[in-house]
Amino acid sequence: MNKIGIILLRLGLAFVFFYAAIGGLISPNDWIGWLPVFLQSTLILNLFSVIEIIMGLWILSGYQSFWAGIFSGFMLLGIVILNSHLMLVVFRDIGLALAAFALAFLSSNNKS
Repeated sequence: MNKIGIILLRLGLAFVFFYAAIGGLISPNDWIGWLPVFLQSTLILNLFSVIEIIMGLWILSGYQSFWAGIFSGFMLLGIVILNSHLMLVVFRDIGLALAAFALAFLSSNNKS
């Protein structure tokens, strides 16, 4: 049963990263506002989108899931911290970050 939970966590987290990355690449004007003012450029958004795609692929692969969960969790917490003035929207990222940390620790117990 635990493996099914880990697979569901991987799918859900990977979806979040893929959705945000593809959205940023297809409609950058809709996403650029989520970057801190000092980072607002299309180049930075595109680079972040590539990082999100890599993160999604890493999570899906199951390779070193502990570290994928840790890095993605801190990435999501960074989004919350940098956008804390938009808590009405980014509060969801707190739950996603905790899901990422759960993936890390569940995976370390299963050696996946």
